[in-house]
Amino acid sequence: MTLHADALGSLTRWTPPAPDQLALRDRFVAHLRAHPEGMTRACFPDHLTAGTLVLSADLDHVLLNLHRKARRWFAFGGHCEPGDLTLLAAATREAAEESGIAGLDLDPVPVHLDEHTVEFCDPRGTVAHLDVRYTARAAPDAVHEVSEESLDVRWWPVDALPELEDEMHTLIDLSRARWAQRAA
Repeated sequence: MTLHADALGSLTRWTPPAPDQLALRDRFVAHLRAHPEGMTRACFPDHLTAGTLVLSADLDHVLLNLHRKARRWFAFGGHCEPGDLTLLAAATREAAEESGIAGLDLDPVPVHLDEHTVEFCDPRGTVAHLDVRYTARAAPDAVHEVSEESLDVRWWPVDALPELEDEMHTLIDLSRARWAQRAA
């Protein structure tokens, strides 16, 4: 199975948590059906990306990175690479590379979708990242590191977060609910 086929299957099977997420899922699926290269940067101006929101084991903290180019706090994520066999593998790799934490416990089902424009990603111009987001929990003793893509990586209490886009708050809420549901 190719990365493209995996992503198409994963998104087609995914049950969106809200109407806006259903609309995004349908957009992402239509994009993949129209673009065999839709998982790669070669697909301009839109392509799928993969990300992971990392929570503490007790779900009370979120690990965010201060993105070097955007200079804003985000979850971890980025472009799919040739060695990624699945969307989950891409999200896992990005989380480990950018957080410095190996062995994260990733939920295998996407938790949230987001479409956002990025001006600094491609010399050809502004691109749209069609971001498929997963959630992960770190072990209580996990030690993070700052990657070259970040200015800082920091644990934030969920009740004292830095300034974030609304969609990040939604991602955090959905992620915490997903892990709480898995524990029940």
